[in-house]
Amino acid sequence: MTELSQAYITSTGTFLPGDPVDNESIENKLGYVHGKPSKLKKRILSSNGILTRHYALDDEQRSTHQNRDLAVAAVKQCMKGSEIDDKALDLLAVASTQGDLPLPGLASLVQAELAIGPLEIITTHGVCSASMMALKSAFNQIRLCEKKNAMVVASEMASRLLKKSRYEAVSNLRIDLESEFLRWMLSDGAGAFLVQEKPRWRGISLRIDWIEIISFASHYDLCMSCGTNDQSLWSQDSKQEHRLHDISWQDYSSYADAEANGALLIRQNLKLLEDVVKVGVDGFLKLVNDGKIKADEIDHFVCHYSSHHFKGRILDLLKLAGALIPEEKWFTNLYTKGNTGCASIFIALDELFKSGNLKEGQTIFCVVPESGRFANAYMKLTVVGGRDGGTI
Repeated sequence: MTELSQAYITSTGTFLPGDPVDNESIENKLGYVHGKPSKLKKRILSSNGILTRHYALDDEQRSTHQNRDLAVAAVKQCMKGSEIDDKALDLLAVASTQGDLPLPGLASLVQAELAIGPLEIITTHGVCSASMMALKSAFNQIRLCEKKNAMVVASEMASRLLKKSRYEAVSNLRIDLESEFLRWMLSDGAGAFLVQEKPRWRGISLRIDWIEIISFASHYDLCMSCGTNDQSLWSQDSKQEHRLHDISWQDYSSYADAEANGALLIRQNLKLLEDVVKVGVDGFLKLVNDGKIKADEIDHFVCHYSSHHFKGRILDLLKLAGALIPEEKWFTNLYTKGNTGCASIFIALDELFKSGNLKEGQTIFCVVPESGRFANAYMKLTVVGGRDGGTI
């Protein structure tokens, strides 16, 4: 049996496009749908608690970057702090909710822009847990000694789905909470990790102790989606009834018809959203019961909650279960960096990694709940010192 190696996050990087956009300016940046201010914006923003975020858009809703550009910029920042050259990379794993093209995968586009390789590539597609899927793949390859290092990058460019023209293209549009909710929740950004078989020579590294990813897609309906008209309606087609949200955007006679029918709007089923918190907490409690983590041994808790509203719900459930993680141990930059989907956990860990607050031997516990069709990712990290015997 092959002896497993260790895997360490040795360098991190982040890229956030443009200047921070505050709540007063957000609709100027995304545009007023049919020239009218939103009736729901203030309600959603007051719940999510986000104060500033970033968009790869100019004031005319034109893209300033491609998603691959965000990823490349994060990788380059990560490599600046590394102890190796990018030409030495063995694996490139790229995660996103959606790339720039339906095909090829985003990793191919990022590799081309970086001008590295030949090397192995991985593209993971999903919602918030896509970054953890990419990271676990890299983690496992390094543990199995198939690779010595891997660059893992998560990049999101949600703004292209949020600009006013997307909503104005829908025929007889009735903007409701479920179709507008994510417009005021999501933003753009990318984060990157260099993972290696050994820790840094100087400074701290994060040893990846384990990663668990659990999907509940067979237990829940769609909660967050794009590419289908997710409504509880029925239609008649060839004498067979079917729900409209069973139809893909590719099933319409033209892409224009799909957009006009609202199939390309990004939606959130708010009736199911509260269940995401419970499923995530239940998963954590199972890890506690299985002996994989102890709540009182966690020094830093990094949870990708998408809205301040959910922080209170998580605290309540943890307290009720007798596994409370004190608030002073929580770390998030949701309020200043926004909800960047699968990139959020990387962007948060990048800031924590560079904060100066990590000490050798400390434990970091990460949780990434995903509302797409319900998946949860969990990760335990341990802070280790440099191979030269120092931590700075």
